[in-house]
Amino acid sequence: MHYLEFEKPLAEIEGKAEELRAMAHGEDAVDMEAEAKGLDKKAESLLADLYKDLTPWRKCQVARHPDRPHCRDYIEALFTEYTPLAGDRNFADDAAVMGGLARLNDRPVVVIGQEKGTDTQSRLHHNFGMARPEGYRKAIRLMEMADKFGLPVVTLVDTPGAYPGKGAEERGQSEAIARSTQKCLEIGVPLISVVIGEGGSGGAVAFATANKLMMLEHSVYSVISPEGCASILWKNADKMREAAEALRLTAQDLLKLEIIDQIIPEPVGGAQRDRDTVLDGVGKAIEAAIAQFEGKSPKELIKHRREKFLNMGSKGLAA
Repeated sequence: MHYLEFEKPLAEIEGKAEELRAMAHGEDAVDMEAEAKGLDKKAESLLADLYKDLTPWRKCQVARHPDRPHCRDYIEALFTEYTPLAGDRNFADDAAVMGGLARLNDRPVVVIGQEKGTDTQSRLHHNFGMARPEGYRKAIRLMEMADKFGLPVVTLVDTPGAYPGKGAEERGQSEAIARSTQKCLEIGVPLISVVIGEGGSGGAVAFATANKLMMLEHSVYSVISPEGCASILWKNADKMREAAEALRLTAQDLLKLEIIDQIIPEPVGGAQRDRDTVLDGVGKAIEAAIAQFEGKSPKELIKHRREKFLNMGSKGLAA
C-alpha cells in the first residue's frame, strides 16, 4: 500500500497491526491477534476521520494516487469484446490515449480514455497520460466512427493536461485540442464522460465536453494544476495549497457550480482501497447515463450539449 503524506499516522497503525500478525506464534498468538484487531479498529476510525473532510489539496493528492484504478482497469473490468484502434491516420499512435470498440453490458459503444501507466516503464510508455496532437486526432477519428455507426461514446478522463513538448507544439497541439472539443459538440450520439482521477486543463476538456459529465468523489477537474497556478500567481509553487482552494477544483465545488452533472461515490479511503466497488459504481453510472439519452435524435443530443455549455456559468452571473 502506498501512503500519501497526510496518511502517515494511518501507515504507522496499519504497519504495527501487520507486524503483530507476523509475530503471532505459539502461546501469544491469541493475544497478539486481539491486539492487532484493536489496531484495525483504530485504523478504520482514523481513515474515516482523514477522509471525512478532505481539503482541495488533499483531494489532488488522492486523485493522483498511483494505486487508483486507471483507464485500462476500467476498460478491462467494465467492457467486453474490447477491440483497440490505434493511430490518427496522419502521424503516429499516441500511447497516452487508448480507445476502440467495445460492449458495455452487451451494448455496443466506443470507449476512449487517457492511460497514465502503473509503473515507471508503463508511465514512460504512456507519457504519464499526457496526450500529444496525434492522441487527440485519434480520439476525433474514434468519435467520427461512433457518429457514423450510431454508437454512444464513453470517455474516461485522467490527465495532468496535454503534453507541452516542442514536438507536440510543432504538430499543432492547441489546434488538435480545439478540434477534439469541437468534435465532442458535433457528434449526434450520446457522449458520457467520467473524470476518474485528474481532469487537467484543455487536455481534459477535449474529452469531457459531454452530454453528461460525472466525477469520482475524490477526483479533480481544473483549468490548471495547483502547482502551475501558484507558480503564475505567486511565483512560488509551494503555494499550491492556496491555489487548490482558489481553483474550486473538487467534484463537490463543481457540482454546486453546475459544471458537472453527478458525483460517483468512492469508498472510505478512496478508490485505491476498494477498486472493485469503484469499478462497479462507475459502470452502473455510465449505463444509467446512456439510458437517460436513449431514443433522443442526433439533433436533440447536439442541442442539449450546446445549450449545456452555453449556459454554463449563468447561475453565478445571475447571483
